[in-house]
Order: sequence, then structure tokens, then C-alpha cells
Amino acid sequence: MPNTPIWPGSSSFFPGDTPFGFYDNDIDFQCDADKVSVFCARRLGYPLADVELQDINFYTAFEEAVTTYGNEVFAYKASENYLSLEGSSTGSTLNYKLQKPNLGTTIRLSEQYGEEAGVGGSVTWREGNIILTSSVQTYDLNAWASSSGIEYGELEVKEVFYQGDPAIVRYFDPYAGTGTDVQGLLDAFGFGNYTPGINFLLMPINYDLSKIQAIDFNDTIRKSNYSFELINNQLRIFPIPNRNGEKLYFKYILKSDRNTAIVSGSLESGVVTDVSTVPYANPTYSYINSIGRQWIFEYTLALCKEMLGYIRGKYTTVPIPGSEVTLNQADLISAATSEKTALVERLRTYLEENSRNKLLEKKAANAEFLQKDLSAVPYTIFIG
Repeated sequence: MPNTPIWPGSSSFFPGDTPFGFYDNDIDFQCDADKVSVFCARRLGYPLADVELQDINFYTAFEEAVTTYGNEVFAYKASENYLSLEGSSTGSTLNYKLQKPNLGTTIRLSEQYGEEAGVGGSVTWREGNIILTSSVQTYDLNAWASSSGIEYGELEVKEVFYQGDPAIVRYFDPYAGTGTDVQGLLDAFGFGNYTPGINFLLMPINYDLSKIQAIDFNDTIRKSNYSFELINNQLRIFPIPNRNGEKLYFKYILKSDRNTAIVSGSLESGVVTDVSTVPYANPTYSYINSIGRQWIFEYTLALCKEMLGYIRGKYTTVPIPGSEVTLNQADLISAATSEKTALVERLRTYLEENSRNKLLEKKAANAEFLQKDLSAVPYTIFIG
């Protein structure tokens, strides 16, 4: 190819020769940069064939390969630990730090169930009341919401405080005042103001429970029990009120509070909110072991094949005396594409095989196999 610079056979790396300079000051990277250049050039056919690449092309591919390796490793770590990382600080990088699993995000995800029961979460339960009117059984809580400045459809009633007096209030002790001295045995439960016992005969607690249950059954079967029905925020109460002015209290939430997805966190507040804010930086090349470096060398070679293929594609044929030569542009690009894909898949498979779940599965399998192996060992009989 006319005036196309070719690989001279050697190089001398100097900081600043890579496009981004991520690893230029790493001694191991500086040492390996020239070795990788020689490795790739020879794998591409030098010195038997000219290689239309320069040292900066090899350095560029080398830097990209290291960055790709780090991205794959740290992306996997971010995914593996994201439930523990979400909501944590972005103040310092997580490179080469041991991650400690926690239940922070899991609990935050489960709070939505507590919200519905009123025992947790971030949705505020509010309180309202309506004035009961004699002989009026049904009350429109949507109208109450509108008069309270709540938008239509926002109100969701969670609890209505409409119930009869507890059975313990109406507990009647036929032995009270007869000389058997039943004392206030329920004081320890906070019911001392209600229990009618006044002497010292200790009765089993199941006796009191049976009588209270009988009172409840009586109210349910023989009397119009205190209850309510709530359909589409139309509150119907039983029995029908017979007095004016009494207040009926209820608790409610606003549906917009439940639908609010944003809890906290932003780039300004320095909180991990998604995988793009997990504080992983580019890897430190000198920390990468021989397994990782071999992957990087092979990926660098694939990138160099791709670059060389595009360069040779500019000159499909080269004239020579009496004929012309067709260059192998298509072969280089095809090989580079398949090799890059295979290398990334191999790395991802390797990372997956060393995930927390896989390692625990292997450990459990090893323990099971070891147990089977030990079961073949004869048991000794101890005679004391």
C-alpha cells in the first residue's frame, strides 16, 4: 500500500501515548505495553508480513482491553451487590474493597406491605372525623374529602373507629359482694378500672375469657352489633345513630402518597440511586492477576485485528507487477468480531461461576460429597 506506515519491529512506551492515559503511570502497564505490541504484531504475521499499525495503535487497543476487562468485572460486582449498595454513599470508590451484604434495600422494598397494615413505610396515615346525625345511617366520605380540600379520588379510608364498648366493660360478676373476696385480678393487664371483682378468690383466667366471649357472642347474635360497611367511600354504620353531634373518627391515606416513588437521593446528595452511580472506577492494572492479563492480551489482539482489517479495507486490492493482490480485510474483521464476542462471553461465564450463589452451591455440593465419602470409613467401637 502506498506510503502506509508499517510496524517497525519495536516500540518504547511513554506516558501520554494512550488516548485517555488511564494507566500510563502504572509501572506494570508501562512494562507490558511494549510486550503486548510485539505479541500482537507477531500474531498478525510480522516479520513475514507487513503490519500496517504503529505503536500508538497497539497502545490504544491495550488501554481499551484493560478498560473493557475492568468494566465487565466491576459491572458484575455492581449487579451482584446492588441491593446492598443502593442508598449508600458515593463518596469513595469501591474498587478492591470487600462488600458486606445488608438488608437495607430489602427492608425498604418490603415496607410497602407494612404501609397497607399501618405498621411502617413512608405513607402517612391521616385522621379525620364526621359529625353523626340522628336517624342518618349513610355518610359520603368523598363529600367530606372535597370539603377538606382533598382532590376527588385521592381519599382511601384505612380504618374506621366505630365499635361497641369492649366486653370487659360490661362484664358482670355474679359473685361480687357475696363474701368470696374476688380481687381486681386484671389490674396487671390495664383492665383494673373495669373488672367488677372485689375479693380474693383466684379464678382461672379462662373463666374470665369464656364470659367475655359469651358477651361478644350475645352482642353478635341477639343484638344489632356495632359495625360498618364501606363501599366506594360511602360509609354505612350499624346501628342507626340516635343522637346528634357525636363524632365518628377514621384514618385515611392519600393515594398520591402511596404512588410517590422517590424516597431520597440525588447526584448532589451523593447517594447510589442506580447502577450508573455505583462508585466503581477503572481498574488498577498492577492489581490484575495473570488470569485477567491473559484475557486482556487476547482482547488486545482481537482489537488490533479489527483495526488492521479496517485499514486494509481502504485498499481492497494492491497492484503488483503483472497482477494484483487482494487483501484479507474481511477475514480480519470477521475473526476479530467473533473473538471479541467469545472473549466477553468467556469472562462473563467465569464471573458467573464465581458468583455468591454459585460458590455456595459448590460448597454445599462439596459438603454432601464429603459426607458420602466419610460414610465409607469404618466406625470404631469404643469399649470402656
